[in-house]
Amino acid sequence: MLTSTNLLSRIIKKKRHKKPKTKTRNKRQETKEDPDELDEDAEGFNLKTSAPSNTYGVQPLGNLYFSSGSINSRNTGLGNLQILTDELVLDILGFLDGTQLGVLATVSKSFYVFTNHEPLWRNLVLDKLNGEFLFNGSWKSTYVAGIYPLCGVNGCSSVKVRDFYSDYLFQSWLCASLEMKPEWLERDNIVRKKGISVEEFVMNFEEPNKPVLLEGCIDNWTALQKWDKDYLVSVCGDVKFAAGPVEMRLQEYFRYSDQVREERPLYLFDPKFAEKVPVLGSEYEVPLYFREDLFSVLGNERPDYRWVIIGPAGSGSSFHIDPNSTSAWNAVIKGSKKWVLFPPDVIPPGVYPSPDGAEVACPVSIMEWFMNFYGATKNLKRRPIECICKAGEVIFVPNGWWHLVINLEESIAITQNYVSRRNLLNVLDFLKRPNAGELVSGTRDRVNLHDKFENAVESTFPGTIDQLVQKAEEKKAQEKKPSFWDSVTDSHAGAFKFCF
Repeated sequence: MLTSTNLLSRIIKKKRHKKPKTKTRNKRQETKEDPDELDEDAEGFNLKTSAPSNTYGVQPLGNLYFSSGSINSRNTGLGNLQILTDELVLDILGFLDGTQLGVLATVSKSFYVFTNHEPLWRNLVLDKLNGEFLFNGSWKSTYVAGIYPLCGVNGCSSVKVRDFYSDYLFQSWLCASLEMKPEWLERDNIVRKKGISVEEFVMNFEEPNKPVLLEGCIDNWTALQKWDKDYLVSVCGDVKFAAGPVEMRLQEYFRYSDQVREERPLYLFDPKFAEKVPVLGSEYEVPLYFREDLFSVLGNERPDYRWVIIGPAGSGSSFHIDPNSTSAWNAVIKGSKKWVLFPPDVIPPGVYPSPDGAEVACPVSIMEWFMNFYGATKNLKRRPIECICKAGEVIFVPNGWWHLVINLEESIAITQNYVSRRNLLNVLDFLKRPNAGELVSGTRDRVNLHDKFENAVESTFPGTIDQLVQKAEEKKAQEKKPSFWDSVTDSHAGAFKFCF
């Protein structure tokens, strides 16, 4: 949550139209009265050229303290409900249907603003219309057009409300409207490799569990040359793909992604794309470095492991660790992605996993994390690994690493999770945890997955697990074994010991 300061005055400085210079107080008044005229941040923030206007005139709470004589219409319009937080008010409104929200919007200016909060209408569209909707510029307009098609709605008009101050509602708009700051994109400290052998990859990256960005290893993919929106729409036709909680045809999804400007865009993330449209599965192949995948011994019972990923700029995944202790690779076909990765023993700032690892609390949106927590990474002893992965490049994400990904432009990618000999024991340990029923994902039989997988590996590759266990024990013993210098040094006197 943003602090109660004059955020908009501080963040957005330059006006689109030049005006005579005024005193600081007058500038604040101009900011308060017409925030949509402003588009540049004094501290390096910029609004997207396609940013949605702050339709209802919501301002950050700090502006109230710089506006003499103003009252917060948020409070006066809520009456006795003003003691509730904005989040709680919206949670309550989430129980209402569209008609009830429309009626409540006429009660007061405050309720008018709250009931027009776009995420409320987004939830109604996804719940009532599932994936059968044509996005119409806003979620409210989409809902009205979908439920009342004879109304001929073409966008929903809005009224600006003066003197409405709310950090929570303002931040939702701000996160949807800001460009990524240049300093968020500058750090690129990942190791990049091109043309290395599988042996080098295993020895230098997979075995020590370190990320790497690989160049040139998917140049032969048909997908790299052919996969654009027009081609995918023509090939996939009426097939529906998972996008958030619903399934959508690509034509309808692209209509949405071309128009939407929101804090958390719907992300198309489908694990069955190759089964639904086999030609898509034939137009890429697993890069050479990742072809040992022991989960394949389970056949059709293996957990979900590959996804096509499509999303507009600003979409992505907040901090998480990949499922079932697997490693992963992610190949960008179109667009570009910003990656931030932390090793398993470093929890990212602003992220709070539960003790058993079953749940993770983190900022609502990716942009919110960058705004409020990215700066803290500069002071960490162990800074994150960062990079921008562009079309034709592949990133290796080792098991257990925390990572965040945001699309810098409209992007298409393929990712797969896999198990090799290097992380087989980690996966088996993960699958037999006491709370495996909560932690394991991508399969219906979560409780029995460990036994099924262990037995299948042993049947297909006899002795492999025992060999890996023995190797791990030897490595552990070697790490505990004192070095030559330790063995010849008197630990008490700090001198050498000589024996004759």
